[in-house]
Amino acid sequence: LLAVENRQPHVYSLLVDRKKQITRLLRQVDNNGNNALHLAAKCGSQRPWLTPGAALQMQWELKWYKFVQNYMPPRSCVRYNKEGQIPQDIFTTSHKDLRTEGSNWLVKTSESCSVVAALIATVAFATSASVPGGLDDNTGSPVFKDKPAFNAFTISSLLALCLSVTALVFFLTIITSRYEAHDFSISLPRKLLLGLTSLFASIAAVLVSFCTGHIFLLDRHLRHVAYPLYAATCLPVTIFALAQLSLYYDLIRVIFRRVPQRSYKEYRH
Repeated sequence: LLAVENRQPHVYSLLVDRKKQITRLLRQVDNNGNNALHLAAKCGSQRPWLTPGAALQMQWELKWYKFVQNYMPPRSCVRYNKEGQIPQDIFTTSHKDLRTEGSNWLVKTSESCSVVAALIATVAFATSASVPGGLDDNTGSPVFKDKPAFNAFTISSLLALCLSVTALVFFLTIITSRYEAHDFSISLPRKLLLGLTSLFASIAAVLVSFCTGHIFLLDRHLRHVAYPLYAATCLPVTIFALAQLSLYYDLIRVIFRRVPQRSYKEYRH
């Protein structure tokens, strides 16, 4: 019971491996009638999981609750303690503030990113509808259709439009979500991960379309001067993307990891 209450996955896993003892231990209750699942459902003042952010903490709490539940007898899910509460009631009540905090963070992040995605979609639509160099008067084909830079411009501008619209859809689905407790398990983090991935890919595609389209405006002897400027244009986006790698890592880790990883640093509410 202490291992469950204090969020000790390694200790709990060690006890679970000892099948002869775990059956007896899982049937024990404390003085208030709480079994292990009741204690797993409680949310304390500290955040023991190795991830920052209320939304990801909420996801770890859900995974910890389900991890303990998998080894509990079926009747433990509907067992009442002395206060007349089943484990699910305790989880919903004690995690109310954490769920609200996580919902607010997701809404603010999605709103900011959706504005950026909408702006990129607008620019990408304008660039995808334009033809560098114009059309040939006789054939109606693009003048630079045989140039590799023209093909790169066409593909990157179309890709930027598709990716930005995809990112916008993901962020809008997060904003319009009902933010139920089970949504924090997989649905919301996965949508955020896919939305951010699409957004950064669309930004990269817009920069590629800008650089390849701008080449046609330069004289041949000036192009070697423009290449360092193109690299400098991409530098801020690269720095921003690198700054978000920690968030990417946390999202991927909490989505694909089955057992929560405990931290011994304190993250208080």
